[in-house]
Amino acid sequence: MKHKIAMVGFGGMAGWHYNLIKDLEDLEVAGIWDIKEERREYAGTLSVKVYSGLEELLADPQVDLVLIAAPNDVHKSVAIAALEAGKNVVSEKPVTLSSKDLQEMMDAAERTGNFLTVHQNRRWDEDFLTVKKILEEGKLGEVFRIESRVHGSRGIPGDWRQEKEHGGGMVLDWGVHLLDQAMLIYPGVKLNTVYATVTHVTNQLVDDGFSADLGFANGVHIFVEVGTSNFIQLPRWYVLGADGSALIEDWSMNGRIVRANGTDEKDVVPVITAAGLTKTMAPRREDSIYTEELPKVSGDIREFYQNVMAVLEEKQESRIKLDEVMRVMRLMEAIFESADKNQVISFEE
Repeated sequence: MKHKIAMVGFGGMAGWHYNLIKDLEDLEVAGIWDIKEERREYAGTLSVKVYSGLEELLADPQVDLVLIAAPNDVHKSVAIAALEAGKNVVSEKPVTLSSKDLQEMMDAAERTGNFLTVHQNRRWDEDFLTVKKILEEGKLGEVFRIESRVHGSRGIPGDWRQEKEHGGGMVLDWGVHLLDQAMLIYPGVKLNTVYATVTHVTNQLVDDGFSADLGFANGVHIFVEVGTSNFIQLPRWYVLGADGSALIEDWSMNGRIVRANGTDEKDVVPVITAAGLTKTMAPRREDSIYTEELPKVSGDIREFYQNVMAVLEEKQESRIKLDEVMRVMRLMEAIFESADKNQVISFEE
């Protein structure tokens, strides 16, 4: 069955969708609409149909799916209009600016009977899938802390992402990805507490970075951090267990696993520092540890649209559940609240 998708917004991210869709057999781009003339002209150079406006796009009977790749603040209004026009909707992340707005979108989907989903594409990232595999294998023993971070040094992109009214800032831009991943690591486990800080190093209107400590009911803490003024990057992932540690340095999947092999170290050689010595912080002997390669897991982002089409054909359930999206939206709100009040926020009791 052939599906046709129309795009609202044809900037960089929509271009990424366009190239992805070209590789899919049963999905094709019907046309686009963008408020910027230069983006409409660019679409014309690709021989992509350019609608005269949103109304014409939503009235096209060939279109059964609408992608919203416009600034965050217009997601809600366009999504509701598309759903009420009988279209199914894929929204770029973040789906909208607040849990209240998301509830209105979910109500519209339920009221119309049309499908609404969110492009949480980082669920297919190789580094995230590899961390999940490491946890499933249990080689690290009882895990007690997971650190997930992305660092850059260029500040916030010089567009609407710097403007609060359009939903700018790093919590909504990158946080939505890392927090979505964090909440999927222990599905079904309650998140009890949230403590967060935000930074305004390069931008006073929106956050240009944040850190959040997420305390789960199983005792694990997941630390999530996004920075845009970091000239020395810290590891993408750092996973700590009672019997070992795992490190993923970057998106190129440089890293390793180091774990105990059961040898009882009795003769620890102390480390001598300028001001004294320590046995506690002395490195382990090589015969007491294993160093292993990461169990790399590949991801195929084409599965996102393949799943969307299967949902429309009533063959599968959506892999992106709206209750999961709502949970992350509420978590982002809790992060802002914690940072504003400088206190721990109770999240799920």
